[in-house]
Amino acid sequence: MAQHRTRRDSSLVSHVFRFRRDFCAGGLMILFGLVAAVNGPHYRVGTLNHMGPGFMPTALGILLILLGMAIAGTASVGTTQGEADDNGNLLPDHPQWFAWLCILAGPFCFVIFGSIGGMAPATFACVFVSALGDREATWKSSLILAAGITIFGVLLFHYLLQIPMPVLEWKSPIQAWGL
Repeated sequence: MAQHRTRRDSSLVSHVFRFRRDFCAGGLMILFGLVAAVNGPHYRVGTLNHMGPGFMPTALGILLILLGMAIAGTASVGTTQGEADDNGNLLPDHPQWFAWLCILAGPFCFVIFGSIGGMAPATFACVFVSALGDREATWKSSLILAAGITIFGVLLFHYLLQIPMPVLEWKSPIQAWGL
């Protein structure tokens, strides 16, 4: 009888922790949403007709909290026959560290090249470096993708939306960062 109870208790615990990745992902989204929703009202929120600078962070924070609750809530739902059980690790079995590094380095490239060279070099560097994180990407496909996104981005953001960022501008790093 005690052995049956131990098996039942261990299966209950393994069921609760079966989707630990989903629990952690939902909890992280709730945490980010709380930070945005709590800090957003420090700015003027305004109304729907006259939105202030704090409106979008507050609204998106609340939306992120709700989405995180939905993800964490569905993590306890059992699997169907075709789904594999989670092995308990938060990371995948074979993490692709190079891909993670490339994708995280993309925005940094945008900041660095944007302050030195403008919108076109920043967009190209961001997309090119991030595209290299794809396992099946080649140098040629990454170059083509980066060139296409750069042309589209410059047309959209500089000419259509008139974002005040120069397309091409050369500054030395000393001049750009005030070193």
